[in-house]
Amino acid sequence: MRRFVLSVAAAACLVSQPALAEMHCLAPAERAAFDVQALRSEMMVLATGCSDDAAYNAFIERYKPALQANERDIAAWFKHRFGKRGQSEHDRFVTDLANAQSSAGTRLGSEFCPHNGMIFQQVMALLDASELPQFAAGQNLVPASLDICAEEVAQAPAPARKVVAKKR
Repeated sequence: MRRFVLSVAAAACLVSQPALAEMHCLAPAERAAFDVQALRSEMMVLATGCSDDAAYNAFIERYKPALQANERDIAAWFKHRFGKRGQSEHDRFVTDLANAQSSAGTRLGSEFCPHNGMIFQQVMALLDASELPQFAAGQNLVPASLDICAEEVAQAPAPARKVVAKKR
């Protein structure tokens, strides 16, 4: 019964979600790490916007080891992908994610807290941290504007070919 209630509540949250990032360049484990990062960010935005620090702190405390491991995985991904710029790109992503989620909350106005606040109860109802990635994936919290896979094209443009006219 609990699973059914969680499923129905999660589906209700998805009704008004904006376009979501595809992140096709990520392996399933990498995508799961980004989904958990987005969940953590959404929880922080909710705690700040809805003045519910106690629920956020309970979430962080309950899942601390899993969240710390997830953070290490995300940091390693950014370091591998961006080298020396890895930390600054990671920081930029986390900030942009929180800003995008906060903007989505602002668009909901006074409905933001009642509409999204149930996520605290849902995540705390999970049996353990092993369910966190699947739960996070079902929340669809990474906006399309933050699709890190789309950045690959922008960062690696094809080299321009120099055309030299031949004299006859």
